[in-house]
Amino acid sequence: MSLRERAASAGHDDQPSDTAPAVSGPVSEPDVLPDIEYTDPITDVDQVPVHIAWTRVMRDVKAVRKDKVADIKTDKGGYRFNFRGIDQVLNAVGPALRRHGVSVLPVDIDLTRSGGRMTESLVKVTYEITGPMGDTKTVKSAGEGLDVGERGLAKALTTAYRNLLIVALTIPTDDPKLDPDRVNVERPEPITADPNAYRDEITNPHTSLGRLRQIYGELGQHRIAGATVVNEVGDDEVLGKLYQRIVAERRAVGGDQ
Repeated sequence: MSLRERAASAGHDDQPSDTAPAVSGPVSEPDVLPDIEYTDPITDVDQVPVHIAWTRVMRDVKAVRKDKVADIKTDKGGYRFNFRGIDQVLNAVGPALRRHGVSVLPVDIDLTRSGGRMTESLVKVTYEITGPMGDTKTVKSAGEGLDVGERGLAKALTTAYRNLLIVALTIPTDDPKLDPDRVNVERPEPITADPNAYRDEITNPHTSLGRLRQIYGELGQHRIAGATVVNEVGDDEVLGKLYQRIVAERRAVGGDQ
């Protein structure tokens, strides 16, 4: 007997008989519980070890294409890239997991947070993969989320789970345009700083102290403060020492040109 039939039967049993005392006031209708209707057939899965069930999930999930486009805007410009969202991955993997009786549950989360207004959340999650026979396999994944509100942790957990499914199930994109071997990437030549050019600028008496202060930062940025150059009198001198000497001499005479 279904829930609806039991509820209807209970309603008939509560009807007053001829000998029952009269009840004054409104009589409430009995609560009727809806039947639960399953849209998918309930079938028994093959009782195989977890690693066999997992390979069957891999066999069913052929590919998830990177057909979503992220358009990122920054203060220095913008850029776009293709990606696979968590919903796409779950739509592909979820039915296969249920079909083969496999569950994936997080059992431990290691969280690290940093930042101020923009909070960065980094999680290392341990998952337990359980097969239809009840045997388990433990795996780990990591994810990172950056957000100004409270969604940084949710983003990190979502990324960790998506990374796990993509890597552990070896899900390809099935898109040759995204194959690195088919994309010609032009890498710009690395910019190298010339220690001799900085030497000439430092020893130039027309270089202002303001510019010399900028040069100090640039020497550290390019990591050339330890380079040896020929100074203004023809001797070898470390560029950083040359800078300190020239600045001290300029300040001693009160020069600020």
